[in-house]
Amino acid sequence: MTSTNSATSTATKEIETEFPNLIRVYKDGTVERLFGSPIVPPSLHDSDTGVSSKDVVISDHPSISARLYLPKFAQSEEQKKLPILVYFHGGGFCLESAFSFLDQRYLNLIASKANVIAVSVEYRLAPEHHLPAALEDCWESLKWVSSHSTPTNAGEPWLINHGDFNRIYLGGDSAGGTIVHNIAMRSGTEDLPGCVKLAGGFLSCPYFWGSKPVGSETEEGHEQSLPLLLWNFVYPSAPGGVDNPTINPTAEGAPSLASIGCSKLLVFVCGKDQLRDRGALYYEAVKNSGWNGEVEGEDHCFHIFTPETDNAKRVFDRFASLLV
Repeated sequence: MTSTNSATSTATKEIETEFPNLIRVYKDGTVERLFGSPIVPPSLHDSDTGVSSKDVVISDHPSISARLYLPKFAQSEEQKKLPILVYFHGGGFCLESAFSFLDQRYLNLIASKANVIAVSVEYRLAPEHHLPAALEDCWESLKWVSSHSTPTNAGEPWLINHGDFNRIYLGGDSAGGTIVHNIAMRSGTEDLPGCVKLAGGFLSCPYFWGSKPVGSETEEGHEQSLPLLLWNFVYPSAPGGVDNPTINPTAEGAPSLASIGCSKLLVFVCGKDQLRDRGALYYEAVKNSGWNGEVEGEDHCFHIFTPETDNAKRVFDRFASLLV
């Protein structure tokens, strides 16, 4: 498949699959993404936050990269070691980028507010790369970060010089929150390099769904709901479909949430979000799973698009209080 963000070259092509205002796939394999902010370069000392950023290659086969963020307080060798946030962007597993304007602005704010080193992962997207490709990329990225706890000469200096490997956190919004759950579960059963253990994570507006309605969801139209149709688009071979534990952690037969591999979780849901009841169900399920950790829930408005609002500022304050 080929990808494009321009409608000019696709005006006469026949459409195979379309999610209006989100993504369109043509019968010749061309993919047109209709949603997302423009790609921007990293910056040395962001004008608003003082945070510096740079891009690194994690793997060539498959292609995995990341944008690293270093707060201005850490840009001196005398500074103490800082927590490390491994972040996974949202976009329904098929949109957006770690290199986009919105994510650049968002991670600059998080790195500055929480005084953390951030590693924003550029994972492969569907439909060019169906799930579980994104999950594998994010796991490999966490392993790459963890490997710096026992550094070699080829290590990344920002992580080696400034990172505290006893305080590695995961974070993600929407589909990124789904990834946080899955990577945290995997870290509970598989070892990371250097015997690193995750300290915690936040799931903001996580993209969870299932075949049966919960909470305020209704039977009418459920089988044609956007979360269900989009899931079938990004992971058409998922065992169990939309009740696969990847997207439905509370499905019958799903692995116990007691095996989540970190000690703190923060779950945010948005009051007007179609996915809010799934996030609340997940929060309750984790609390009642027997997991030996601390889970907190919050209800806030979406904060990536309007970070200047009072509600968004409260979200950043809660993130900062977690990442310590």
